[in-house]
Amino acid sequence: MTVDTKKLEQFLGQFVNDLGATVHAGMVVIGERLGLYKALAAGPLTPAELAAITRTDERYVREWLASQAAGGYITYNAETRKFGMTEEQALTLANEDGPAYLPGAFELALGSLAAVPRITEAFRSGAGMGWGEHEDRVFRGCEKFFRPGYAANLVSSWIPALDGVQDKLARGAKVADVGCGKGASTILMAKAFPKSHIYGFDYHDKSIEAARESAKRQGVADRVTFEVAKAKEFPGKGYDFVAVFDCLHDMGDPVGAAAHVRVALSDDGSWMIVEPFANDDLQDNLNPVGRVYYSFSTLLCTPCSRSQEVGMCLGAQAGEKQMQKVVHSAGFSRFRRATQTPFNLVYEARP
Repeated sequence: MTVDTKKLEQFLGQFVNDLGATVHAGMVVIGERLGLYKALAAGPLTPAELAAITRTDERYVREWLASQAAGGYITYNAETRKFGMTEEQALTLANEDGPAYLPGAFELALGSLAAVPRITEAFRSGAGMGWGEHEDRVFRGCEKFFRPGYAANLVSSWIPALDGVQDKLARGAKVADVGCGKGASTILMAKAFPKSHIYGFDYHDKSIEAARESAKRQGVADRVTFEVAKAKEFPGKGYDFVAVFDCLHDMGDPVGAAAHVRVALSDDGSWMIVEPFANDDLQDNLNPVGRVYYSFSTLLCTPCSRSQEVGMCLGAQAGEKQMQKVVHSAGFSRFRRATQTPFNLVYEARP
């Protein structure tokens, strides 16, 4: 076998980038938890100044700053020997309420990777691993990761892309958010449409407890109700609008869940399905976004589905054709792609 030296060097360069990115995830989580990014966003600082402001050890801070500058997540001025942040870096790393806050993704990744020994064994046994069996970093990171995208798109573009839903919600509607997790999407809808009542359902009890506390903190507890319930069993009928965010592919029996949504909807109700962006053919997903989703799907989504009844294991890159098949199999007559972003596809299903 003859090795192409140039190709080998290119692959080794990719390896260095990947290894750096892997350990960099921990650096980002440290920076968020200690408030290092937020302090830097206020203006350039020396390591000693940053350590003093954040009440941390200067030597550790100095090493962390070097790693961040080398990775392009902060800036370094060799003349002043100060570290700082561009507007773009500050927006994505220091602004929790911004549309593109990134640290949650790294916390989710670290929490997911903690399950590698268990998932390795699952490769041999075919066993599943339920969502609630992961460590708490998965739940915290997931909420932080998805909330900015929902905040940026849900009310401003996703709901308006649906047929007549925005007007219904404005007038006052009965809404179910199925698989709501810690309630980020539920609370966003409650704030935007105060005349509607939003019911959030999730089978993970700890997430529901956190959602209830969040609703109280944000002043919407009077118009949201959170309950522990599976997607195939959530209570109530006559819903004007049902939403599922980035979770239908995680379900063991997505067709059964879809059929339950069909029964729970009013005759003129609408179902919004938000899923990770995916093309229908594998070769069209072999890109950086697909790499992220396939990896998370291996650690989280596929084991979660396998742990439940049926265990259909759609995976996070199911694509539109698969989703349409699920929806039509459940008795819906209408299905369309309503809108999309670089990271999500938004479908609308009608009875």
